[in-house]
Amino acid sequence: MSKIYILHENDDWTVHLTNRLEELNLPYETWHLDKGMVDLTAEPPEGIFYNRMSASSHTRDHRFAPELAGGILSWLEMHNRTVFNGSQALQLEISKINQYTALERNGIKTPKTIGAVGREQIIEAAKKMGESSFITKHNRAGKGLGVQLFHSIDALETYVNSPEFEEPVDGITLIQQYIQSPEPFITRAEFVGGKLIYAVKVDTSEGFELCPADACRIGDAFCPVGEEEETPPMFEIMEEGMDTEQIARYENFLKNSGIDVAGIEFIRDIDGEIYTYDVNTNTNYNSEAEEKVNKYGMLELARFLGNALEKERLS
Repeated sequence: MSKIYILHENDDWTVHLTNRLEELNLPYETWHLDKGMVDLTAEPPEGIFYNRMSASSHTRDHRFAPELAGGILSWLEMHNRTVFNGSQALQLEISKINQYTALERNGIKTPKTIGAVGREQIIEAAKKMGESSFITKHNRAGKGLGVQLFHSIDALETYVNSPEFEEPVDGITLIQQYIQSPEPFITRAEFVGGKLIYAVKVDTSEGFELCPADACRIGDAFCPVGEEEETPPMFEIMEEGMDTEQIARYENFLKNSGIDVAGIEFIRDIDGEIYTYDVNTNTNYNSEAEEKVNKYGMLELARFLGNALEKERLS
């Protein structure tokens, strides 16, 4: 019998989806890809396949999970299986350079960014950018890997040449324009099946912990801001705030990039200009925020996968 197959490397981030699949009585199987094989002499099972591979897998001792997932996705696609967030989406998940070039190609503004390999080259990249304030981050990121805010080249040089410097897993460090927001929040737009399901306001007044999953409280200090006396909920689903043109640009980008499920993060500067800086194809959701508005991302995703499975069976 055909079923839904979930490719992943983190049980804590997957159980919320499998719970919803069970709630809907949908058949599924999980493939944990911290290790395994790609048997090119065999055919894949019948069914639909959903990729949830994470760029931060190496922080959980799953260093080669994305490479294994990439091979399996190519194998599935060769056999014309229905794959959501396939090999093209994976390449964007594990490379912010790939993300930014794809976003810009679709008319979506990103912060000025320079990628560099080598400590001297990182410093030269910051000089070339010519910004008074800038950040570093890892190209293959997640969990705030390598994120530091600097206000001078001297401070960067001290950090890069110190034992505290974090080597990126793929060797590429990004120097990126620092976007100063007038208000302490960013916005994360959630898409399932390439369509917006909701946008969530993420409070950054006490840091920048963007992972909304209940199982993780991780940081990505892209835009640290001042503190407020009264702290609002960290995650709050917005009833409005995204215009139809912005939604259309994002949905077009997802379609052109082979991405079916994603969270897209953006920030406004003091002039109201929108900068998009992250596309997370291994998106998670915050249950507390969802309960307040009775909208559930994993339920929408489970329904989407269930509908796709039914369509597959009828074809």
